[in-house]
Amino acid sequence: MVGLPPFRPSASLALSAVAAFALLMSAPVRAQSQQADQHAALSPNAKAETTRPVAAPVANAAADQATAAQTKGITGRAFDKVKEVAKSASDILNRVPCSAPKGVAKTMGSLPHVASKLIAGRPVTIIAFGSSSTQGYGSSAPEFTYPNRLAAQLRRQYPTADITVVNRGKGGEDAPEMMKRLQTEVIDAHPDLVIWQVGTNAVLRNLDQGETEKQVEDGVARIQAAGADIVLVDPQYSPRVNERPESARGMVKLLGRIAALRQVGIFPRFEVMRDWHEKQAIPIDNFVIADGLHMNDWGYACFAQLLGDDIIRSVGQIKLGQTVPADVRTYRPM
Repeated sequence: MVGLPPFRPSASLALSAVAAFALLMSAPVRAQSQQADQHAALSPNAKAETTRPVAAPVANAAADQATAAQTKGITGRAFDKVKEVAKSASDILNRVPCSAPKGVAKTMGSLPHVASKLIAGRPVTIIAFGSSSTQGYGSSAPEFTYPNRLAAQLRRQYPTADITVVNRGKGGEDAPEMMKRLQTEVIDAHPDLVIWQVGTNAVLRNLDQGETEKQVEDGVARIQAAGADIVLVDPQYSPRVNERPESARGMVKLLGRIAALRQVGIFPRFEVMRDWHEKQAIPIDNFVIADGLHMNDWGYACFAQLLGDDIIRSVGQIKLGQTVPADVRTYRPM
């Protein structure tokens, strides 16, 4: 995919389309009212001008019919355009043109708690835990944050299921701060799945990676003990993170080790985003905002979309009775 245009939808696109349609529909009413006023003003003169040919009213009627037909044609075409825009807005809210990278190492593994709840028809609670990219900094509206995009995708996939995605992202935090609220904001909510995005601020703040590893491993163990599935999300590939290449690579490896040790899922966001830029030739400013760090609407949408595809695939394999090893490393295209 070369030169993919940035995804910058307006949250009011569908509303604007409806307003435009209402405005267009009022046009023929105004035109008819104006014509009626004109006929009323001319009626006295029409009586006085007894020499006017009888064919004149017929000509006026034909002209009125032509005007009405033209107005109807314009309105019809505008209505079709409004429907097209509304459909486009709906499509944008569903999926974006986003290809999964090929050959990117990843391990989602199985999600037994989520799968069992879905199979049993019981409510599913997912907590998105992390920092500003979980909170949604850089998105143009709340519906375009990754947790909300993910929730919409899962509800479309499982329309009869009761699925809740709770956003527990807080800007500027990393493992030290997140561990302080792990119990009250995550474990006490009894989630079935925790998606833990961590490590970016540790890179930017030059935190000790050994301490970060201990804290994240402890957090994963506590979440597992509470009976939830886990997916770790590593840092984003962006200019600010790439200014510290050794630290970024170290964090990616660190989280991979924890995922393998604790046998939990991991979404390789860093490699996925690098694939967008280096292999799919998407300019960085098409998925990262001007601060050089946070994703934009398209970036969050593609991230959520690929993550959701992985979750759906893992749940589907469990439903089919297949065993999904934690070290699966083939990233299938969408």
